[in-house]
This record gives sequence, structure tokens and C-alpha cells, in this order.
Amino acid sequence: MNILHISDMHFGSRHWSGNDKILLEKINSYAADIVINTGDSTTDSLESEFEDASNFLHSIKCEHVISIAGNHDKRNMRSHDFFQKYINKVDLIYPQNPENCTKNKLFLDGVTTGIKDKFTDINFIKKVSINGESMLVVCLDTNELYKDNGYVDEEVLHMVSYEIQQQNYDQLILLNHHSILETDNDPLFNSTRIIDFIKKNNIRHVFCGHTHKMALTKSVDLYNQYSFTQYTNGTLTAHSHPTDTNMFLYYENLGKNEMKINLIRVAIEGDQLIFTEEVIANG
Repeated sequence: MNILHISDMHFGSRHWSGNDKILLEKINSYAADIVINTGDSTTDSLESEFEDASNFLHSIKCEHVISIAGNHDKRNMRSHDFFQKYINKVDLIYPQNPENCTKNKLFLDGVTTGIKDKFTDINFIKKVSINGESMLVVCLDTNELYKDNGYVDEEVLHMVSYEIQQQNYDQLILLNHHSILETDNDPLFNSTRIIDFIKKNNIRHVFCGHTHKMALTKSVDLYNQYSFTQYTNGTLTAHSHPTDTNMFLYYENLGKNEMKINLIRVAIEGDQLIFTEEVIANG
């Protein structure tokens, strides 16, 4: 399967000043079976930002476009409602024992009005079939409402693992916004929980965003003889940090011996976009 990976678009005040139409033409020129978006589609979780992100994502000419939430997408008590309305209408995975949950503001209090669902996490699974091969896309919400640091709830992970075990599939990938193996000023605090989750479910490919830096990292557990690769994408916004690079990634034949990873950099020159492509790894 071929996967195109975008992340951290930040529609809103920090959205890049390039030409969306030309960018979409470039994205649509790749033969992607699945497009994954690893979060931060918005800047401040405003409804108008979700709507702009939705217009962009729905202009991608791929049958399977799968987006997860980032920390910037959870800065509004209606964030999860907006995500469901504009980005992905999904079947959420709920904890079996909510009283055991420890994640901050995982549930909004009962007096909050105008909210369709008091549960704020956006965890779900998508099963995609391409040419007779099935891909299970596991989507974890590593974000806390109103916070930039990451946190995952163990009770939620138990239920996601249960849902995975009910599925039959050929390949399995994991999407979560915060990096597991790298860190920045707003890190994922309990990444060991996800690493245990990865081992338990035999996950070999993990896709992240958040850091605005591209990194391809393999984790090898010598004692347990287990390894997985984390693919951390950069950003498609030019107004955050001077060192950020506008870019997206295209993975050909994911998980196969002939796998190839293409890095597409995007430079803005006036009204023009300059694309530079390089092969950065071979499977």
C-alpha cells in the first residue's frame, strides 16, 4: 500500500501563506491508497478553522483520508464535536470503566451545556481494504483538553487493544499526534504506556506529527527482540518557527522489502510553490 502523510497544517492565524490549490494539485499527483493526517489541523480549535481544514482535506482525491486530533485541535470544549462534524465522523472507543480513568478532562462535567458528547477523547479504528489487502489504522488521542503536553489513559488503551483483537487484517499501523521516541517542549508524558501497547498489539509502523521536525526512528528492544519504526512528519505551516520546513511524506509499498520513502519539501517564492523531492530511506 502507498500512504501519503501530512501533518500540522494549523489552519487559522498560523496557517502558511502558500497557494492551497497548487499544494493540493501536488498532493493529488501521488498514487496514494491512504492519506493520513497526524493532527493539528487547526490553530485554536475554532469552528471556522475546522471548516477550512475540512475544505482542504475533502479536496484530496483519495478515497481514504484519515485524520487524528492534535493538541491545537483540543483548545475548545466543543473540539470533539467540531472534529466529528468537520474532519472525521468516526465511531469512538469508550473506556469500559470510566471510574478508573486518570486523564485530565477526559469527561466534561455534567453542567456543561451545548456539548453533544461529554467524552473528549477521539480514539478510533479504521479498516481499509486495498486490492484485497486490509490495513487496520489505529488512531490514538494523545492530547489533553486545553493542554499542549501529551498523555494517554491506560483504561482507554485497554479498550483500544480489545477492539484490535476483534479485527482480522493484513497490516496494522498506529497514528498518534505526539512523538513516542523524540521530545520537544510539549512532550508525551507517559510514552512507555504506548510502547507497551505497541508491543502487545505487534505494531511495526507508528506515524506522528507535533514536533514540526521530520524524523525516521527505529526502536529496538534487544531483550524482548522487538522493534518498530516511528515516522514523524514535519509541518505544512510556515508561520510557527523559523526552523520548520513545509513538507509531506509519501511511503511507497509500506512494510515491503521494496518500500521507498519520499520527502517532498515545499518552498514559497512569491505566488509560486517550489517542490523538491528526495528519497530518504529504502525499506
